[in-house]
Amino acid sequence: MAERIQPPKKGNLITILSIDGGGIRGIIPGVLLEYLESQLQELDGKDVRLADYFDVITGTSTGGLITAMLTAPNKDNRPLYAANGIVPFYLEHCPKIFPQASYHKELEQSCGSGQEAAQENCYSHQLGHGSLRTHSKWSLQPGRTQKVSDMKKIECHLSDIGIATSAAPTYLPAHYFRNTDDSGKSEEFDLIHGGVCANNPILKHDPEFNTIKAEDFRFLLISLGTGSNRIAKKYDAKTCAKWGPVNWIMWNGNTPITDVFMEASSDMVDYHNTLVFEAFRSQNHLLRIEDETLRGDLASVDKLTPQNLRNLENIGKQLLKKPLSRMNLRTGRHEPVPNGGTNADPLKRLIFN
Repeated sequence: MAERIQPPKKGNLITILSIDGGGIRGIIPGVLLEYLESQLQELDGKDVRLADYFDVITGTSTGGLITAMLTAPNKDNRPLYAANGIVPFYLEHCPKIFPQASYHKELEQSCGSGQEAAQENCYSHQLGHGSLRTHSKWSLQPGRTQKVSDMKKIECHLSDIGIATSAAPTYLPAHYFRNTDDSGKSEEFDLIHGGVCANNPILKHDPEFNTIKAEDFRFLLISLGTGSNRIAKKYDAKTCAKWGPVNWIMWNGNTPITDVFMEASSDMVDYHNTLVFEAFRSQNHLLRIEDETLRGDLASVDKLTPQNLRNLENIGKQLLKKPLSRMNLRTGRHEPVPNGGTNADPLKRLIFN
């Protein structure tokens, strides 16, 4: 989802903030956004918000929810939330969306609490007897009914957009809604998670950008990931070769097919952005912040133990101190930028300059 806003302009510079999907790992960019907004407030006063500085804020799934928090207007036509409200919002409301005790109790009752092999046998057994969980792992109910318009001028309820962009297969149900405009024209929508095509959503752009001439290329892009475990070897070919359909859906507490398409999508968008910005010699106007070393519960999108939530918040704080990195187009991996400082440095420099 994307919200159009009208920040102060700096010449013809187009400023973009993009936030990946990743379930409860949205806490990580939440920490980064709180830091960025606090720095802007030191410069321009406590009432400024991130929406005052970006032409476009876009997000997928949990990033889409954060986008709504940062841009949807209150009664005074100001953003509903300050950035320092994102992490507390997750800590308060995520346990209502992902009620851990009920799900794990259901799983243990049907499968027991044995080791990996026993769990795989349980999944296969349930499938053979028609009792494998055939509904989504979690459910989500509509909230606010405020309407917003996207860049195609289609009006939709904010709750429908939030539910649709978050509808990750196997985790949350697909979302249907019907929209009727003021003229009475009706349109139906059958939607699932935005990450199936763009977990890193920055390639969705305003058609007006197509009119920009190459010599006038002036974009500033801050792209925030929610963390991944791509550095750790989570799956290997020998193991995957033995899998059937059930294992691709659920294996050792993970959802391989979902992991694969979300990480592949984010990687390809990151590669494309790096290629374009380097081609226009604008790599210093591109900032991608991502932790690629998450393991265990930290890599989960719905593991809501108090310890894991605290650890995710700490990951965000540690990211601010990590060296600035940029994708190497030959290897596809992020590598430290010589004399680039930490991630916190360009967060200040890109906006303040």
